[in-house]
Amino acid sequence: MAVKSFWLHMNSTPVSGEMIELEARRRSHVVVNAWEKDLAAKLKAANPEIRTFVYKDLSSTRDYACANGVDDADLPTGVGYCEADPSWFLRGADGRRFEYEGYPGHWQMDVGNTAYQNAWAENVVASSAKAFDGVFMDNALFACDTYHPGVCPTAYPTDAAMREAYVSMLANTRQKFVDAGLETIANLSGARLHEGAWDSYAEHLDGGFDEWWLTFGDTYLLAEYPQGWSRQIAQVTANEAKGRTTWVQPHHSGAEQPFRYAFASYLLAAGSRTAISEIEQTDRYDTPSPWRAEYDWDLGDPLGPHREVAENVHQRDFECGTVIVNANRTGSAPVTVGLAETQEDERGAPVSSVALPGTSGTVLRKTCQSVRSSCTGSGRATITGHEAW
Repeated sequence: MAVKSFWLHMNSTPVSGEMIELEARRRSHVVVNAWEKDLAAKLKAANPEIRTFVYKDLSSTRDYACANGVDDADLPTGVGYCEADPSWFLRGADGRRFEYEGYPGHWQMDVGNTAYQNAWAENVVASSAKAFDGVFMDNALFACDTYHPGVCPTAYPTDAAMREAYVSMLANTRQKFVDAGLETIANLSGARLHEGAWDSYAEHLDGGFDEWWLTFGDTYLLAEYPQGWSRQIAQVTANEAKGRTTWVQPHHSGAEQPFRYAFASYLLAAGSRTAISEIEQTDRYDTPSPWRAEYDWDLGDPLGPHREVAENVHQRDFECGTVIVNANRTGSAPVTVGLAETQEDERGAPVSSVALPGTSGTVLRKTCQSVRSSCTGSGRATITGHEAW
């Protein structure tokens, strides 16, 4: 199974020709801003198989993209601040509009308003259909007080009411994107906290992005509990089963435990439509995420889904290796898992069993002949470059 990785380039930093050539070959998807059509075209020229997405916020309009009463030609949203009807702005009990806390100039819109829904979708389709493969819909929210903690809009006083509004928007605009040939992937971060939320939104999308997936730093790793590890694994499993894309983004510095926990968990559930990309600093969407040597390991085809081999410990077998994750809480005692045959760990040492503490994972390799490539004695696939996904 080939590892897929995506690149979120949303801070408009300069990109060299060398970077375009390299990242176009090894990323499955890339997200850029509406004013970066030339960058999208260059990426497609370097690799026609890469899927280019334009960033659009579902939930806000931006006052800084409006000057002298005129909206910018290329917007980070679907509706310009200047053109927006006053009735499209969400308001609190005091009658005031909601500005995103921590994001000045972002004003929250009424996603349940049919006129707003139509204007948003029609504007996005008109500006994107010929330049991009899809639309990345940011901020598909689940809680009524997101970006203004403790205060909900009068129109949607509960989380359930807010979610109904978002399902309405995604459902009512779906056909416009299908007709335009645009894929849709939405930021569904936080869905795990609301039972059934991921599936109810994803039903009207081509895929979902979990911006905070399993690791929230080097020391805060999501263990198993009712809204924990298995909820996020299930997101991937559900999307794979229905032919939808999933992007997962762990947050960490590259330290060994969080990287291996997130990467091994990705391999437990991923199929051909799931991609991973790590980030250290929140919202640092400029240069590409690190490309790990492990991404080039070829484990061969999975021999089946993952299975529980001990309490909250899961294993998935591949033609050329084994992946094991211990999703018990951080600091819990190691659990030893025996292997059917000797394999090599990440350091190249032969092992016949592994002992994993809570919130850790391992990717083991063995000598074999896989369908796609020959696994050498070290277990590393004999790949000399990065294939186009």
